[in-house]
Amino acid sequence: MGSRQLSRNAAIGVVGGGAAAVCLLDALAGAPTAPGEVTVFEPSPHLWRGRPYQPDLDTVRVNIAPGGMSVRFGDPEHFPGWLAARDAVLGMAEPDFVDPINGLRFIPRATYGAYLEQSAREAVARLREQGWRVDVVPERVTAAEPAPGGRVRLFHGDGESLTVDHTVLCVGRGRPGDPYGLTGRDGYLPDAYPLARTLGEIGADADVGVIGAGLTGVDIVLSLLARGHRGQVLLASRSGVLPRVRQTARPHTLKHFTAEWFRGAARRGETVTLGQVVDLMRAEFADAGEDFTAVAREITAAAEAEDPVKRLRRHLSEVDSPDRGLRILQQAVPATGPDVWPLLPESDRRQLLRDHYRSMMSLCCPMPATTATALLGMVDSGQLRIVPDVRAVEPAPGGGFALRTGDGAPPLRADRLINAVNPAPGGLPARAQSLVTSLVSGGLAELHPRGGVVTERATSRLLTGGRAHPGLYALGDLAAGSLFFTFGLPSIVDRAHDIVQAISAGDGPPLPATEDAVLSA
Repeated sequence: MGSRQLSRNAAIGVVGGGAAAVCLLDALAGAPTAPGEVTVFEPSPHLWRGRPYQPDLDTVRVNIAPGGMSVRFGDPEHFPGWLAARDAVLGMAEPDFVDPINGLRFIPRATYGAYLEQSAREAVARLREQGWRVDVVPERVTAAEPAPGGRVRLFHGDGESLTVDHTVLCVGRGRPGDPYGLTGRDGYLPDAYPLARTLGEIGADADVGVIGAGLTGVDIVLSLLARGHRGQVLLASRSGVLPRVRQTARPHTLKHFTAEWFRGAARRGETVTLGQVVDLMRAEFADAGEDFTAVAREITAAAEAEDPVKRLRRHLSEVDSPDRGLRILQQAVPATGPDVWPLLPESDRRQLLRDHYRSMMSLCCPMPATTATALLGMVDSGQLRIVPDVRAVEPAPGGGFALRTGDGAPPLRADRLINAVNPAPGGLPARAQSLVTSLVSGGLAELHPRGGVVTERATSRLLTGGRAHPGLYALGDLAAGSLFFTFGLPSIVDRAHDIVQAISAGDGPPLPATEDAVLSA
């Protein structure tokens, strides 16, 4: 079925005004597309920043170096260039927030939020210069329904509506989980951010429990330390697996485990087993002269709950290791993973999620070396205790909370409890629930068993009954069930580029899903 060029004055509705929307607008401003209308719906006071990059403490950092955080597709120097210009304006002789151990710069999330704001303003200005009409509506989209001609009618505010040719859902992530059912209990903080507000509620001498040992939990511990907290801190989780410590960079060009190889398999209508994926990774390591077995042992060590403090010390000692194995893995997973996931049989996907998800996230989303040094300093002083194998957390008699572990030891006590559990992948934000429900009931979307909605790999179009709707797209965590690798700015930038390419290609009636789209579902 042929496509036609996007007609002049075609309308695009962007639901959500966070980082994903910024990437989309920047991609649209750089595309050879006839001008039309763009309407962005965002009720939050932190327009363009979203929840992750709102104003907060400087200890809340982006854990990726600036070269991996640019919003512009194909231009990794966009964010570093912005930082350099900012440094010049501020008269800074040396860049701030540089990790002295490995020389990488880890910027506060609030600073990155300022970059998002400026990038959005510049993208909007470029679009308007090209003839686009761009509006921002500070309201939530509550529902959607099909409209004539394959269009979609978006309802917002107090019953107002807008009919658009293309809708891009950038609704963000869901709220943190509450695995122990403590919401509403006195002394329990269900959502850590912004830490500038939540930590202000905690006395300096209180014993604090942090539930969740990922990057959010680490942010909380470091922020307590920076504020001069004197009480004991428990960093508690079921797995006890902390993020790995980021190593110094050693460049590598992927030769075997490449997106092109997997995209070729998708075009041929092939599936790829987990065994084949491992074989390709082995070939990648062998070509680089690295030991694949050592990395496999590292993944297994995390899964088997190696003592977290020993593991942290070991990782810190390996920051300057000449071995490139983990560096290759950390490059390959985000770069090629989105193309691998749709080709795997469902049984292999379940196995990966069940057995290796936590350890892979630990290895591929590492913490800065100075962060690890600070955590170990708190451990050695006795202020911080890293607690694995947490089985239950409950209110304690007389106030506070009791944390019970699987070894049968007496429960640990905490006066205050901060939730650092990450949102489930594909979980729906509360403000998007009614919208997604209406999309499903109107036959415009299908819920994915692993969360979010069923989405086509190549274009991020929503799928229903194996057919893709050319005017509906999911960008970000809403597509996690189908695409899985939706986290991180590099992934968002790539998907935003794909969506703009699809929008530019045409706006005809619903099309059959492509081969890789069927596989991705």
